[in-house]
Amino acid sequence: MKIRLRRLLSASLAAATLTLSVVACGDTGNDSDTLTVGFVVDPSWAQIPVAAEGGHFTRHGVDVEVVNFPSGIEALQAVAAGQVDVATAADVPTSAVLTRSPSLRVVGDGSRWEGSRIVARRSAGIASIDDLAGKSIGTPIGTSAAYFAVDALSENAIQANLVQVAPSATVTAATQRNVDAVSIFQPYQAQVIQALGEDAVELAGGGYSQHSLYLATQAAIDSKGPALTAFFAALRDAGSDLAQLSDPAVAAVATATQLDPELLRTVLPQFDFTLQLQPDLAAKLTELAEWARTQGSLQDSTVLPEYAALLNAHFLTPAG
Repeated sequence: MKIRLRRLLSASLAAATLTLSVVACGDTGNDSDTLTVGFVVDPSWAQIPVAAEGGHFTRHGVDVEVVNFPSGIEALQAVAAGQVDVATAADVPTSAVLTRSPSLRVVGDGSRWEGSRIVARRSAGIASIDDLAGKSIGTPIGTSAAYFAVDALSENAIQANLVQVAPSATVTAATQRNVDAVSIFQPYQAQVIQALGEDAVELAGGGYSQHSLYLATQAAIDSKGPALTAFFAALRDAGSDLAQLSDPAVAAVATATQLDPELLRTVLPQFDFTLQLQPDLAAKLTELAEWARTQGSLQDSTVLPEYAALLNAHFLTPAG
């Protein structure tokens, strides 16, 4: 099903900032012990602030400089331009960018998340997913959140209008009734639910499980291999902290995402933070790229790459 799109102009809010070493986008340089990482401010990649605040990067001998981005689309633009060594992005925008930047490689799958919801306003007359028929759903087009919305609507044979809303503007769009519902990834999903309070209705649907990926430039792979290995070793340690919901880990994610720590204790267990890169991800990326073509996000003439050849698990050391 192809969802009709219309645009909504809305002001962007400032993204949360990490208390890490943050650099401006630019030439990443050749320091083999330093990685510049484009971080989407989202619990999906919570290992990054936990590794930084918990000292895991230091213990593994890698200097990580972080640039914050509101969504994977912007982070992928930076890594494709060589402005950062590594970028975080969900599987949906990754499947598209690899058709245009085949020199990039997926070097890690940081987490899987099945907690996507369409958050609707009860005051808009919505109590179930069927009530979304003919309603407006704010979402950043081209992201995993938009894919989830279309998947959920398609499964229930519902026609609705997807409206372009920037991630940082979803709370405003929902609370000021610019849209009837939103589909957005974390931390914004939790913020919308919290802001709407009793007016919030959480609607599940579809079978989408978001893969939260790490992509690296060929230059970083060629010249910073040991740093990439150390980076992922630190993320693995951070994942153990997150699995235990340790107080320092929750505090680090709270600072990075500006979410309440108690709310995070509900959100973080929704994620599987096991660091991996399974071969079957290639089939999923192909499926998502085919969907992007049906939505007009990719041209019909776009030749899809052999995604299996773009997965590089070389830097993922086994747990030890």
